[in-house]
Amino acid sequence: MRRQMHMASARTRALSRRPVLYSALAAGLTVGLAGPMVAGNDAPVPVPAVSDADFHHDGAPREAMVALGRALFFDKILSGNRNISCATCHHPAHASGDGVSLTLGEGAAGLGPERAAGPDQPVLGRVPRNSQALFNVGAREFVRMLHDGRVELDTTGSLPSGFWTPAREQLPPGLDSALAAQALFPVLSNVEMAGHQGENEIADAIAVNRLGGPDGAWDLLAQRLRAIPDYVALFSAAYPEIEGPDGITYVHAANAIAAFETVAFRADASPFDLYLRDPDANPLPEAAERGMALFYGEAGCAACHSGSLQTDQGFHAIAMPQIGPGKGDGADDSYWRETGFQRRLEDFGRYRVTFDPADLYHFRTPSLRNVALTGPWGHAGAYATLEAVVRHHLDPIAALEAYDIDQAVLLPAATVIERSGTGSELRFGPVNPARRADHALRDGWVQQTAALRQQIADASELPARDLSDAQVADLIAFLHALTDPTSRELDHLVPATVPSGLPVAD
Repeated sequence: MRRQMHMASARTRALSRRPVLYSALAAGLTVGLAGPMVAGNDAPVPVPAVSDADFHHDGAPREAMVALGRALFFDKILSGNRNISCATCHHPAHASGDGVSLTLGEGAAGLGPERAAGPDQPVLGRVPRNSQALFNVGAREFVRMLHDGRVELDTTGSLPSGFWTPAREQLPPGLDSALAAQALFPVLSNVEMAGHQGENEIADAIAVNRLGGPDGAWDLLAQRLRAIPDYVALFSAAYPEIEGPDGITYVHAANAIAAFETVAFRADASPFDLYLRDPDANPLPEAAERGMALFYGEAGCAACHSGSLQTDQGFHAIAMPQIGPGKGDGADDSYWRETGFQRRLEDFGRYRVTFDPADLYHFRTPSLRNVALTGPWGHAGAYATLEAVVRHHLDPIAALEAYDIDQAVLLPAATVIERSGTGSELRFGPVNPARRADHALRDGWVQQTAALRQQIADASELPARDLSDAQVADLIAFLHALTDPTSRELDHLVPATVPSGLPVAD
């Protein structure tokens, strides 16, 4: 098990310490002696092979931390109603995602495409964004997390936690990384893990914005962990400074979850990785080699998908279709006027963090390692095939106009809970079955509304490119060459049991 958890052989680890650079030249590919180089428009861009030093803890967190994080990652004890875990939406069987466009969170049961919300399993609705894959999120370069980067390093030094997040000053200090900070937020989401007000003490604390401090939402979760002897033992082994149950905090839990994710979902043994380390010994297939030349040349992919993990860690608007419930942004009330359901449905992306109009509809550039495994693609999971999302990049505005929501993977929900009223009159109840059709219109409302679709198109910064079908096929071949074969089968990560005694499988 220990050997599997580290996922890379001694040979691969040794190779990772010998980065080799290459140049993608118009006339072909050659190996550079000074370091990996890809020819850009103005100057060569380095493309170094990934190494241990690129990851937190130099790729080797303490085994006791990893063991604790693994238990927590799969344990439903961290959800308000004890019915959903981190792994529910980021499961090893589904390439650290869930295989659907927008999952059904709190209230549903099952995993991935089999997740269901029946008459006796009411849900709060769809999670508004696609569950991001976790491959290589333990790399140090990930200083911003989530589709809009709302969890990020505080470069101003104004917050005691060291991170800028929606929790602001309530975020506790002591977090090891942005990845650890991110682990504090799914447990606060009503639709993801917390449940709604009145169901449990966690959701009640969140409803009054009591997140940090004694009896805040995070402390209430820590209290659950303190009451389980097996967790006390795991925390004590992972953190020798902890003296007894009272020393356990949710910060300890978050750091351990991040340590587990750093090890479990590291993916740097793809054919492309091996090529970077020794191109003579590990040549790419011809189609993938042609695709690589396109990727770093004529197709312009590397303008955003740059660096070791093929992401500039930035945010870009590429006219990606918006489906699902959105994030409640914008001023358009046409959905309410048509159906009576009072919710705006747009998702402004990075603008939600910066409030800079230049950031409207910008979403983070995903890393492309294992991209062939991690569909559906897009911040709302609009595309269910790799070819479809590649072709979107060739002419984003035309693709937006032609988009058909039927290509998304959206799970049916028989019973949806709707919030109504305000303040002390806040109520939660199932949507009237006679109105379910109107409620379901929200999934495609933004996409089918010309004015809203035009706003997304107007923000796009990606120019159209003319590639042949053969070139598209070569690009896709290169993207498949970014798949680490050890990531295809990760069932060994799933524990048989967890310390809470709650079921693990679903």
